Amino acid sequence: MRITLVLFSLCFTLTAFAQNYKFGKVSEEELEEKFNPLDSSASATYLYKYRKTYFRYDQSEGFKLITEIQERLKIYNKDGFDYATKKVRLHKSGGNEELIVGNIKAYTYNLLEGKIEDTKLTKDGVFKSEYNKYLNETKFTMPNIKEGCVVEFRYTIESPFYYYVDDFNFQYAIPVKKLEAIFEAPEYYNFKVSTRGYLSVVPKTETKRDKITFRSKTRSGDGGINTVTRTTFHSSDLEFTKHISTYSFTDVPALADEPYVNSINNYRAAAKYELSYRKLPRSTIKYFSTTWEDVAKTIYENPSFGTELDKTGYYEEEVDAIIGTVSDPMMRMGLIFDFVKSKVKWNGYHGIYTNDGVRRAFKNQTGNVAEINLMLTSMLKYAGLNAYPVLVSTRKNGVPLFPTREGYNYVISYVKMGDGYILLDATNKYGAPNILPYKTLNWQGRVIAEKGGSALVDLYPKEKSKNTISLMVKLNEDGSIDGRCRSIKTKHGALSYREKYNGADEEAFIEKLENKHGGLEISEFKVVNNLDLSKPVVESFKFIKESQADIIGDKIYFSPMFFLKTDENPFKLEKREFPIDFGYPSTTRYQIIINLPEGYKVESVPEPIAMSLPDNLGIFKFKTSVNASTLRLLVDTEINEPIISALYYETIKEYFKKFIEKENEQVVLTKV
Repeated sequence: MRITLVLFSLCFTLTAFAQNYKFGKVSEEELEEKFNPLDSSASATYLYKYRKTYFRYDQSEGFKLITEIQERLKIYNKDGFDYATKKVRLHKSGGNEELIVGNIKAYTYNLLEGKIEDTKLTKDGVFKSEYNKYLNETKFTMPNIKEGCVVEFRYTIESPFYYYVDDFNFQYAIPVKKLEAIFEAPEYYNFKVSTRGYLSVVPKTETKRDKITFRSKTRSGDGGINTVTRTTFHSSDLEFTKHISTYSFTDVPALADEPYVNSINNYRAAAKYELSYRKLPRSTIKYFSTTWEDVAKTIYENPSFGTELDKTGYYEEEVDAIIGTVSDPMMRMGLIFDFVKSKVKWNGYHGIYTNDGVRRAFKNQTGNVAEINLMLTSMLKYAGLNAYPVLVSTRKNGVPLFPTREGYNYVISYVKMGDGYILLDATNKYGAPNILPYKTLNWQGRVIAEKGGSALVDLYPKEKSKNTISLMVKLNEDGSIDGRCRSIKTKHGALSYREKYNGADEEAFIEKLENKHGGLEISEFKVVNNLDLSKPVVESFKFIKESQADIIGDKIYFSPMFFLKTDENPFKLEKREFPIDFGYPSTTRYQIIINLPEGYKVESVPEPIAMSLPDNLGIFKFKTSVNASTLRLLVDTEINEPIISALYYETIKEYFKKFIEKENEQVVLTKV
C-alpha cells in the first residue's frame, strides 16, 4: 500500500511539473535539472514555448494581427547563455505603419539555498532601435544569468500587416519539451497553409462563433441657448465564424545545423500561412496568390517590378554608345553586363521590388538587388536580347515549395541564347555569366514573362569549378619542410577567392591563411588576376613549416600531403535526412613533388587507390611515384553534382572516411 502511494505521489508530481506552464510558476524541479534527459549535449532547452496569433478588430483602424509569445528556457551551462538574449525584428513600411512590441514581462530564476530567487527585467534593459531601413529591432538580455537558471518572458506583437503571418516554427537548435501554437483567422480572411520538415505537423482544427461590436453616438438638440444637448450611445454586433488551428508538440529534438546544407530552415518543422483571398462584408472578393500563375502575375503587375522594366529613357543614350557598333548577341550581353556592374553599386539590400526606383538608382549609382538586376534586364531587352527577370530565394531564405509571394527575396536576369540560357547577377562585381553568388545557388528560380507567365530554371551551375594546387616541398632531416605553393582557381572557386581577397587587408588575409594551415610561415605572397575576371585567379607563396614528420630512430614518417591533408570527416551523423548540398560541381587536383633528405631512401609509400561514387557522383584518385631522391604524388577529387540526395548519405560518409584515411597514410623513409 505504501509503495502504491509513493508511486501515485511521484506520478502526480511529474504530471503537475510537466503541465505547470502558467507564467511565473517555475518549479524547483526545473531549476535543479542538470541536463536534458533526452539530449545531454544540449546547452539549453525550451521548457515551454507558446504562441498565439489572431485577428483583433479596431473600429478606427480595422483588423490587426496580434501575436502573443511566452517562452520558458532552461540554461544548463555557459554555452547556453546566448539564449538569455532575445531579439525581435519587425518589418516596417515606408509610411507610419509598423509592428509594435509591447507588454514585455520577463524574469530570471535561480535556486539559492533551496529558495527560488526571481530577478525582473526592468524597462531600462529593453532596447529599441532601427536594425535597417526595412526592420526595427527590440532587444533585451535577461539579468542575473547563471548556470542552471531558468529565464521566462512574454510579450505581444501588434501588426497592421494582416496579410503577413510569420512562420510558425516548431523546431530549433535546442530541444523543446513542450510547444503549443494557435492560429485564429476570421472567415473574412482565407489562408492556405503549407508545412515542411520531418516532424508530423498536423493541427487540430475547429470553428467558433465570435462577434464584433460597433459603437457610435448621436447628439440631439438644436444648439440654442436654453437647449439641452443629449448624447445617445448605440451599439450593434456583427457575428462571424473564426477558424482555429492548434498545434501541440512534446519532446521536440534539436535541429542542429550540419555541413553542406543549403539552409537548415528548409528542413525545420514549420507551418506557413499565406493569405489566399479576402472577402469583407458588403465587398467583392479579392484574390491573392493561389497558383504560381497568380504569384507571377501579382509580382509582375506591381509598379515596383513590371513597370520598372519598361523604363528605358534614362539609359538609352549611354547603352547606344556602348553597343552601337556591336551586333553579336553574346558580346552585347557582356558589354551591358559589365556596364551595369561598374555603373551601379549594390547597397546591401535584397528584395524583389525596387525601393527608390531604377531611374534614381542609375542616377545615384547605387541600388538594391531588384533595382540593379531589373535595370540590367531592361537594358538587355532594349539591346534586342530575349531577357527576363528571375525570382530567386537565397539560401538563408529557404526554398518556396508552394505558390507564395513571400518565398522569393532576390532577382537575377535570364538571357535566352540558342538552345540554352545564361544567368546574370550584376550586384556582384566579381560575378560572370552563369557564375552567380553562392547565396543564390538554391534549387530553382522562377522566370517571369511580360504578362505574368512563369517557368522554372535550374540555378545550379553545370560546369565544374577547378582548383589546381602545386606543391614543391623540401623535406628536411629534422622533420621541417620548406617550399613553394601555387594554386589556380576557376569559376565559383575564383569568385569566392576574389570576394575574400579583394575586400581584405593583405596582411590579415595572409595571417588567416597561415592559421588555416596550422601555423604555416608564408613569404613572397602573390595573387595574379584578382581583378581580371577573364582569367583564373592564381595564388602563390613560399612557406616554412616545422614538425611535419615524426623521426623515430633511423626512420622518418610523414603524410605526403602535409598541411593540405583533410583531418576530419565533416559527416558525423549516423543518419541524415537532408540532401548534401555542395553548391556547385568541382574538381581539385594536388600535384606534389617532395625532395627527400639526403641519406634517406623510401621504405614504403601508400598504395594507389581509385574510388568512385555511384551514378558518377564523384571520384577520388591517389597515386605516388618514386625515384632516387624524389617522391611525386598526384591526387584528384571530383564532385560531379552540386546537390546529392540523402539516400546516398551513408555512401558519401564512407567515401569521405576512406579518402581522409588515404590522405593521412604515411610515407616511411629509412636511413641509408
